Amino acid sequence: MTNLVTLVSPDTPAAEAYRALRLNLAFTSLDKPLEMVVVSSPGPNATKSSVAANLAVVAAQAGQQVVLVDGDLRRPHVHELFGVAQEPGVTQVMLSHAAMGDLPLIETEVVGLRLLPAGALPPNPADIVGSQKMAQLLAHVQSQADLVIVDAPPVTVAVDAAVLATHADGLLLVIRAGHTRRDRIEQAKLLLTRFEARLLGAVFTDSTEGGLLTGY
Repeated sequence: MTNLVTLVSPDTPAAEAYRALRLNLAFTSLDKPLEMVVVSSPGPNATKSSVAANLAVVAAQAGQQVVLVDGDLRRPHVHELFGVAQEPGVTQVMLSHAAMGDLPLIETEVVGLRLLPAGALPPNPADIVGSQKMAQLLAHVQSQADLVIVDAPPVTVAVDAAVLATHADGLLLVIRAGHTRRDRIEQAKLLLTRFEARLLGAVFTDSTEGGLLTGY
C-alpha cells in the first residue's frame, strides 16, 4: 500500500491534498451529490489508479459508503494497490448468465470502503465496457453505495473511459506534470466532448509544488 498515502501517511500534505480534492469535487455538484466518478488520464499514466484509490479512501474516511471499481480491463492496478486478488471481479460478473445478485466485493481495512477488482482480463474489453450489462452492473453497484469511483483506462488509448463516463456523473482527468503531453490532453477533451461525457476537472500529480493541484 505504498501508493496509498492517505493510509500510510495520513498527516502529510499529500494526504491533505486528497481530502481537499474530495471537497473540491463535492462543490462541483452542490444540487445533487456525486454518486459515480470515473478517474482516468489522457495517456498512459501510472498515477491515475493511485489517485482513484486515495480519493476512495478519503471519501470513506469522511463517512461515505464507497465502492472502488477497477474498470481498467486492460491494465488493472487497483488489486495491487490494496494487496488483494484480481479475480473474481468485473469480468466474472459480466460473463455470468445468472441474474445480477451479490457482487464479489472485497472489504478493506478502511471502514466503508469496498473494492470490485477487474477480474480476468478479457480479449475484448471495449465490447464488455460498451455493453448494456456493464451499464446494469454500474447501476447495481451504485445502488449499494453513496459513492462509486471507477478507475478507467487512459482516455486516448481506448474508448472505455469515455463510455464509462457516460454512465457516471463525470470524469476526473489525472495529468502527470512533466510526463503528460499537451496534445494528449486536447485529444482527451475532444473525445469526452464527442461522447457527451462531463469533465469534472483535472488533477495534476508530481508537481513541483508537491501534492496535488486541481483545476475545474
